[in-house]
Amino acid sequence: MSGSISFFVNFVTTMNNDEEHARLMARQIRELVRKLQVLGRNDLLLQAITVPTLEQLRTEAARGTLRRLIVKHDGRLFLEGSKAKGNNSNNIVEVQLSPVHRAVYLLFLRHEEGIEFKRLSEYHDELLSIYDRICPEGDKDKMRETVERLTNPLDNAINEKCSRIKSAFTSLMDDYSASYYIISSQSEQIDPASPRRWFRRLKAITLPRSLVYYPEHF
Repeated sequence: MSGSISFFVNFVTTMNNDEEHARLMARQIRELVRKLQVLGRNDLLLQAITVPTLEQLRTEAARGTLRRLIVKHDGRLFLEGSKAKGNNSNNIVEVQLSPVHRAVYLLFLRHEEGIEFKRLSEYHDELLSIYDRICPEGDKDKMRETVERLTNPLDNAINEKCSRIKSAFTSLMDDYSASYYIISSQSEQIDPASPRRWFRRLKAITLPRSLVYYPEHF
């Protein structure tokens, strides 16, 4: 028992030391950035942090301005007003998407872990069920045919739908904020312990699910 307590204490101490070290590095970087800016050397600053890192920082900065996504009973999607602009939560705007686009979006919203396009056929029935729920009066044969295409890895239909979904969100916000709402590419290493670097190519919506409101029993 004493060994377990000792391990826990050492673990917490290490974590605290790592946090303190990280904060110290952040302060040092902040000071170096300030000095380069005083010298007017933003060119060197950009070389140091690199453009990909700058893009990641912009995306991370956008996290603090994310808006709540509201899913209605018919699958329509709404965004609450931007807090950055002083709007209140009653000021909402609809994300303009057709039923089939909403069905695709809701499938990925359900699966926070992500989905591989090549395995979409495994989600055929689920996608059809979502589509049928939000479009109960639709032509069932045409809907089934559409879902067949969307879950066929040799068909480009799913990429076309994802592109349209991306356009709908980028028309309502900047690209960095939109990156959390769209269906985007994510990589997951299959076996981190293996010397071979095999990755699972997933498509996912990275929006924190705490910002998603579903109607009851959806």
